[in-house]
Amino acid sequence: MMSDGKCLTDWQNLAEKELKAAPESLTWHTPEGIAVKPLYTQDDLAAIGHLDSLPGLEPFLRGPRATMYAGRPWTIRQYAGFSTAEASNAFYRRNLAAGQQGVSVAFDLATHRGYDSDHPRVVGDVGKAGVAIDSVEDMKILFDGIPLEKISVSMTMNGAVIPILASFIVAGEEQGVSRENLSGTIQNDILKEFMVRNTYIYPPESSMRIVADIIEYTAKEMPKFNSISISGYHMQEAGATLTQELAFTLADGREYVRAALAKGLNVDDFAGRLSFFFAIGMNFFMEAAKLRAARLLWTRIMKEFEPKKASSLMLRTHCQTSGVSLAEQDPYNNIIRTAFEAMSAVLGGTQSLHTNSFDEAIALPTEFSARIARNTQLILQHETGVTKVVDPLAGSYYVESLTYELAEKAWALIEEVEALGGMTKAIESGLPKRLIEEAATRRQAAVDRGEEVIVGVNKYRLLEEADIDTLEIDNRAVREGQVRRIKKIRQLRDPKKCAGAIKALKKVARTGEGNLLASAVEAARARASVGEISDAMREAFGDYSAVPEVVGDIYGPASENDPEYQTLKGRLSEQVRKSGRKPKILIAKLGQDGHDRGAKVIASAFGDIGFDVVAGPLFQTPDEAADLAMGEMVDILGVSSLAAGHKTLMPELVARLKAKGADHVIVVCGGVIPRKDYEFLYEHGVAAVFGPGTNVVDAARAVLDLTQGRLRNA
Repeated sequence: MMSDGKCLTDWQNLAEKELKAAPESLTWHTPEGIAVKPLYTQDDLAAIGHLDSLPGLEPFLRGPRATMYAGRPWTIRQYAGFSTAEASNAFYRRNLAAGQQGVSVAFDLATHRGYDSDHPRVVGDVGKAGVAIDSVEDMKILFDGIPLEKISVSMTMNGAVIPILASFIVAGEEQGVSRENLSGTIQNDILKEFMVRNTYIYPPESSMRIVADIIEYTAKEMPKFNSISISGYHMQEAGATLTQELAFTLADGREYVRAALAKGLNVDDFAGRLSFFFAIGMNFFMEAAKLRAARLLWTRIMKEFEPKKASSLMLRTHCQTSGVSLAEQDPYNNIIRTAFEAMSAVLGGTQSLHTNSFDEAIALPTEFSARIARNTQLILQHETGVTKVVDPLAGSYYVESLTYELAEKAWALIEEVEALGGMTKAIESGLPKRLIEEAATRRQAAVDRGEEVIVGVNKYRLLEEADIDTLEIDNRAVREGQVRRIKKIRQLRDPKKCAGAIKALKKVARTGEGNLLASAVEAARARASVGEISDAMREAFGDYSAVPEVVGDIYGPASENDPEYQTLKGRLSEQVRKSGRKPKILIAKLGQDGHDRGAKVIASAFGDIGFDVVAGPLFQTPDEAADLAMGEMVDILGVSSLAAGHKTLMPELVARLKAKGADHVIVVCGGVIPRKDYEFLYEHGVAAVFGPGTNVVDAARAVLDLTQGRLRNA
């Protein structure tokens, strides 16, 4: 009989032989270019120098605080804004009573872009995808009954950051809370807007001045308030790989530090109030490793500026589960996805967290879905035991290796940005935007081919989808109410005092003498509106408008072995041969929605398939889109809708085309559109609707069918 030792040795030899004989196909190559092996051992940690680090100590890889959640759990937040200040206030108060620990405000797109609700360009945007805020009076209602000296407030605002923060400061004062006692975070991350989210207003140079003025003001006047939340979240939502998200976010942060130093500030006066914001997607261990790598790299970056305080080297972050990972199909799967993403963020050491609701791929969240999302975090905190141990993944062969590889790859990209002259110069060169759009198109091709599995979408699909209740906002009613309130405020305010404050703000903007936020606070006190304060700066800085560009030769090469793709290309080539030209499609974005990932992916893929593609500019009105369609003589006008304005904007677009004698143009739309709205859109002249998760080849085939049907009937 063999001894136990001999048996164990034989087993080890067999296991090692099996592993060595494992096929190369067992190694997974991530979108970041990291080769993930099926087994990691101590040998994989030989090159890693951070293994002996401790939480709360430089380089803070294991967390910015020594005791982390064992001392205090992360802050539970829900990012929300519902149509009016009254509705949002009621939602916040209910959530706080049910266990939420901070308020995160989602503003509507009109507010983001610095327009008052009565502006003609925002007819379809008011109260959609967030709360409409036009003045201090709206802000006071938003926080009525919420003790601002106790509750931390996070505000996702970049374009109209000056009037929004000014209105918040004045609302706090009038609630009896001085600005030095206000706590929370303003996003104030404009560089990211120029890359992906696009809710900018002013040119980059003027926008960076705004960022620096806010950092200066808050450093002196608001010691409990975080002056900036440097955001990678929207980069990942736009399609960035985790390496790109990590590198570009930290490079943005470095640029903001330089801007603040250029104002004459001492690095230790503001660095401790900088915060970050990352997306957490479905690559569970990679996302946890990303947060650890982010702290490691930020410490490396901040040491360049020679701070004296250890807190100036720390990266503190808020996280939000991924919106892109949510699917319209079999939507209850999204509850599971969000739970795993939340756990990943927690194991990575986030300081606060928002969990998305399962219905957000379809519409704004209902109270029912928001409660499930919030309870996901409460269960994590109180039932799983994850708060008992600091950095429970530390020492894992796999996680430590991922942390190291992500840090190395991200640092190489950060250095590439530096070689271009920093992040502002890199953005001007178009590098970050191009790399992110290429990554987004590449991922879409992988999903469409089924190489990246999404359960319920491209594998294990239900034969029939069940309807779920979704929230619907009466956009017209909200806008009418906001317009009435603005009119009343303008009637009651002191016109001379308001005009004088606006004049002073224009002078500060024009001359560069003084602080923009300090001047805007005075204007807000005089009841100048968000739009009026924004327009005062528009007069000095001008509006910024990006030129739409579309990447090519990404989707096509990735799909060249797909028979469905090749069949479609053949059909289209035959049509071109018969008609003498390619079918021409305009990809349009209506209203103030700047999220253009879907539009860019469709434009890129359709171009590779063989359509003649015109990429329309952002922020068009239906009338402008109709004029562009006529000017370009397109066959199809495709609208990407992600901000719930489709029931207002699409009928108006069809009507404008008809009025201009262009009702021969086929109108289609896609994006976050509830199925219950499809019939409404069909009745109002939309030929096809493509919801979330639509395969691009299927969409292109449907559009080609429509054009061929039109040709046959012509």
